Amino acid sequence: MAIETPTSAVRASGTENLPMPSRNPIPLSASQEAQVRDVYYARTPRLIFKEFNLLTCALAIIVAFAECANGRTFSVPFACRETHRAMNACMKLYATPAEEDAAREEWFAARMERARERERKAKRALEQENFLREWWGLPEKDREERRKAEEKLKLKERIGGFAAKDRKRFDELPAGEGKR
Repeated sequence: MAIETPTSAVRASGTENLPMPSRNPIPLSASQEAQVRDVYYARTPRLIFKEFNLLTCALAIIVAFAECANGRTFSVPFACRETHRAMNACMKLYATPAEEDAAREEWFAARMERARERERKAKRALEQENFLREWWGLPEKDREERRKAEEKLKLKERIGGFAAKDRKRFDELPAGEGKR
C-alpha cells in the first residue's frame, strides 16, 4: 500500500499530520466510519453557504422548512415533506463522492490530534486514580496491571480493527480449504 502525503504536512496551527495511507485506505471500523460521516455532514452545509449562488436558494429553503417544522414533532415528515425534499435536493448538489473522500482525508489528517487527546485523557485518569488511592489509603495496583495500562497508552491507533484471536488465518488453513 503506497503512502500518499497530504498537500500540507503541517496545519496552520503548527500541528503535524500523519500521511494518508492511500486514496482509498483500508476499511475503517464502524465507529471510525461514523466519525468520518460526522466530518462529512459538517463539511457539506459549510460548502453550500460558501457558494454565493446557492446561498439565497439554500437560505430560503431552510427558512421555509424551519417555519413549517416550528412547534411540530411527530408530524414534521408528513406536514413539511415538500420543503424537506427541497432542502435535501439543495444539500445533494454538494454531497458528492469527492466530498466524502475529502471528509475521509480530513479525518485521517486529524489522527495525531486524536492520539494526543486520548493520551492526555488516559494520563489524567491514571493521575486521578493514584490520587484517590493515596487519599483513601488503598493498596497500590499490581505491577502487572500498571504495566498493562502503560503499554496500552503507548499503542497507536489501529485503523483496520483487530483480528479475532481464535480465527484461523488463510496461510494456516490446510491445502484446499481456503477455496470455495
